[in-house]
Amino acid sequence: MSRSLGPGLPPGLLTRFSQADLPSRLGRGLPFLTLAADGTLHPMLCSYLEWLAVDARTMRLAIAAQSRSARNLEERGVGTLLLIEPTETVYIKCRATGAPLRRGALARFSLAVEDVLEDSPTEAEGNVRITGGITYAPAPSLAEAGAQAVLAALRGG
Repeated sequence: MSRSLGPGLPPGLLTRFSQADLPSRLGRGLPFLTLAADGTLHPMLCSYLEWLAVDARTMRLAIAAQSRSARNLEERGVGTLLLIEPTETVYIKCRATGAPLRRGALARFSLAVEDVLEDSPTEAEGNVRITGGITYAPAPSLAEAGAQAVLAALRGG
């Protein structure tokens, strides 16, 4: 069952998405859902590399400018980021604020955090828990040109 933590990232999530410890988070996948033109949800799999928390109420996302997710965000402006880890399960509901900043093949979106939901088992579910998050390999090197382009898009003006 989920409960709202409010319209901003709590300190632990703010730190997690600040990229302060980005190398240790590479190789972990983060599902992100946008709303498609036909009203269905469109999933994409992101990584911590593509997300930056500017502050508790603002996140940035840098993704391929030509992707369906970018088009959905630009046209409908809403998305939900899922953080599914053994230590916590959180849904971050966001709304795009303004047009994306285009940097080459990337589009950087500024997203206002509207609600953060924490999911935990109900009493009836007992001690059921998530035993592993989404991981991938090989994790990118932060020295790679593609990673550098994403970081520049997230951090630049």
